[in-house]
Amino acid sequence: MAKEVVTNPGAMYNALTNGSKIIGKIFADSDFRIDGDVEGTITCNGKVVIGQKGYLKGSISCANAEIIGTVEGDIVVSETLSLRSTAVIHGDVRTKLLMVEPNAVFNGTCSMKDSLSSPTE
Repeated sequence: MAKEVVTNPGAMYNALTNGSKIIGKIFADSDFRIDGDVEGTITCNGKVVIGQKGYLKGSISCANAEIIGTVEGDIVVSETLSLRSTAVIHGDVRTKLLMVEPNAVFNGTCSMKDSLSSPTE
């Protein structure tokens, strides 16, 4: 069962709480925080935060990202990707700037460029 989450114009950011699960695609114009489970893709014009209990099996394409939880899949960030100490990443990363705290786990490749064009390149 696939669900599509659309932004709420009255909210500062969107959120998926712990205990919730989405299978499908998420499109957001503003920031999005994941504390639940997502199986699919996240496309966001703002910042994506994968919280400590958050889990993504799929891909992220966004302007900025902060990973505190777990991502199994590829990440494309046009500006800054921050991996906090509890982050676990299994996948390839493309970003302009990468910040990694001690104890973060990153298994994959990383490509850093001054500017990223489209995520499909």
